[in-house]
Amino acid sequence: MKLPSNILIAPEKLTQYLLIPRRRNDKSRWLAQAGYTIKNWQLLEKDLRKQILSLIAIPTEYTRYGQLYEIKGNLTGPNGKALAVCTIWMTETATGETKFITMYPEKGGEK
Repeated sequence: MKLPSNILIAPEKLTQYLLIPRRRNDKSRWLAQAGYTIKNWQLLEKDLRKQILSLIAIPTEYTRYGQLYEIKGNLTGPNGKALAVCTIWMTETATGETKFITMYPEKGGEK
């Protein structure tokens, strides 16, 4: 199934989590390989919507908060390098709203 195009991708997920260096589970260096930085975080949001949300979402788990989905694919950054990504999305039970949760490198995918 495909997720709706009006999904919430909170800017804070990108600007205060994914694109900020962290001691544990740092994803900023990985994303920087494709040219994504805090300065162009809007481009990461746009590319997630265009390149990843166009792919098939697989329901993975139902939690007390809602239905989780996984979308795997290649995300090509502004410098032309593609990252193999696994993204997680959730449709909240309480609100019915679907939103972006996180992303990480897809093991065994193209790089």
